[in-house]
Amino acid sequence: MSHFSQIKTQIRNLSSLQAALTDLGINWKSGPRAVRGYRGQTRNAEITIEQENGYDVGFSWNGKEYELVADLQYWQQDLSVEGFLKKVTQRYAYHTVLNETSRLGFQVAEQQQNEDGSIRLLVQRWSA
Repeated sequence: MSHFSQIKTQIRNLSSLQAALTDLGINWKSGPRAVRGYRGQTRNAEITIEQENGYDVGFSWNGKEYELVADLQYWQQDLSVEGFLKKVTQRYAYHTVLNETSRLGFQVAEQQQNEDGSIRLLVQRWSA
């Protein structure tokens, strides 16, 4: 029986996910790589985050989105699983918005970090 938990996300873009993890100061490795779990069990993932306890956290593509894959009994991050995913998802959304608006010819004119942790972006595009 597997000890791994798979937690669904709305994360679909690998480069935005990688940028989000980098922003948060999380050391990650690009895959496919094995995520280590209980009693030597492994799961393949496109992103692996090694933990000091020898058990990993990963993000694995399920055909629709990247799922968080981990043996939650050995979770060793600074935040809870929910807190971790909230932070990663916010930074992921930030990078997704920047990439998409840039693709459409917009540039960030103003960026504001609000007290509640949200980010306000003002984008603009000059037309001829």
